Amino acid sequence: MSQRFFVSTPITQDTILLGGDEGHHLARVMRAKPGDRIVLFDGGGAEYVACVLSVGRDAVELQVLQRREANRESRRFVVLGVALPKGDRQRFLVEKAVELGVARLVPLETRRGVAQPTASALARLERAVVEASKQCGRNRLMEIATPIEAAQFFAAAPSTALCMLAHPGGEPLARVIGAVGNAGSTPANRIGTGNEPDSSPDAGAALHREEIFLAVGPEGGFTDEEAVAAASAGWHTVSLGPRILRVETAALALAAWCVLGEQE
Repeated sequence: MSQRFFVSTPITQDTILLGGDEGHHLARVMRAKPGDRIVLFDGGGAEYVACVLSVGRDAVELQVLQRREANRESRRFVVLGVALPKGDRQRFLVEKAVELGVARLVPLETRRGVAQPTASALARLERAVVEASKQCGRNRLMEIATPIEAAQFFAAAPSTALCMLAHPGGEPLARVIGAVGNAGSTPANRIGTGNEPDSSPDAGAALHREEIFLAVGPEGGFTDEEAVAAASAGWHTVSLGPRILRVETAALALAAWCVLGEQE
């Protein structure tokens, strides 16, 4: 048995009781037996090999055998601001953003937005983050931030970050990224969000990452006023091509270009 399970509190003891949805899944769905080995993670950056000691109806007692570092985070700290799409498309967007390595997703409140980021919706998305992290091997959870008005999001982005807004009529994405890179202005900052590794051997190096802020509007796009607010805050306006993309397609395409472009 090699499934990964998330523990919502820091793993500090040699034995733990895995309950809730995760315990139920391990006990009732996976039908765990004493002696089975699984992998645990608590969002702190490491993962833990554990052995099943006993199985209850909806909880499993585990012995922690080994702690190991497994940094699968992107060198680029990508913050994706997006006006959430409707329905199941929200979950799809979150799952794929986690897989790509986005560090933080910020629901944007916009003039033309159609899906309101309610508390219950955000709770569902946070659960989707856990499930996607279990699948893709990330040991740090992508943050689902508090919803914020688009203009406030633009203004709050650090002046040292590379900030790009998807908007019709903008410069081609490749040209903007190439120009910034050639100018040597893509930042490598020390960021303090509480989401960076602090216990691994290369923790100091991990804190130095490129910060990239991205913004994708609703299906009707950002208003001219919102686009002007972004430009006034120093954001680059970029085009993703001649075709009309859905919100989640545009957001993931932009994130993929920025995150996967670091790999050689």
